[in-house]
Amino acid sequence: MVKIGNSWDEILKEDFESPAYLKLREFLKSEYSAHTIYPPMGDIFNALKYTDYYGVKAVILGQDPYHNPNQAHGLAFSVLPGNLPPPSLLNIYKELRDDLGLEIPQGSGYLLNWAKNGVLLLNASLTVRAPVANSHSNKGWEFLTDSIIRKLGRREQPMVFMLWGNNARAKRAYIDSSRHLILECAHPSPMSASYGFFGCRHFSKANAFLRSHGIAEIDWSL
Repeated sequence: MVKIGNSWDEILKEDFESPAYLKLREFLKSEYSAHTIYPPMGDIFNALKYTDYYGVKAVILGQDPYHNPNQAHGLAFSVLPGNLPPPSLLNIYKELRDDLGLEIPQGSGYLLNWAKNGVLLLNASLTVRAPVANSHSNKGWEFLTDSIIRKLGRREQPMVFMLWGNNARAKRAYIDSSRHLILECAHPSPMSASYGFFGCRHFSKANAFLRSHGIAEIDWSL
């Protein structure tokens, strides 16, 4: 049985007891026993552990964990301390600097402070087989992560959904746009950042929306 340790346990109770999740769990048991899988098993649900359902102020959606050693730890776009920020994260930092004038310490790629400040850093797939990107896509994770987005999308308290790239933007249908702010643009990957991610100003827009609803801004520093 999965134990998150906060309100997600009750909110996702039916999901974790469903045949779809039990099938996924058997697949993961086989994968972890036979292959190198990231992140470590104890870190799979870190995004939920660090950011309680009722504390979510913004959602940033990634695709799947990093598939190289010592990087993935359960938070989308984040890497463990001691690892250089990957290219997409460097582009996120560039936009953050241009938008808010915020400089991130050189070499820092650990986004735990964002998670603790209400940013749910959720990947569509929560595991990956090394060294193959997207190797656990369409294996059952989307059932759970789509359910998470739907439950957040129906939450009464407003939040911001930052949908970067086509995969994330496809989740728009799960979100009540009359209640929440949906921000969409290109993915921060070097292959697409110049097509709308740079200059999107999502960080300042998110904080302005939160302020307008009497919600404390997100501290985007690290």
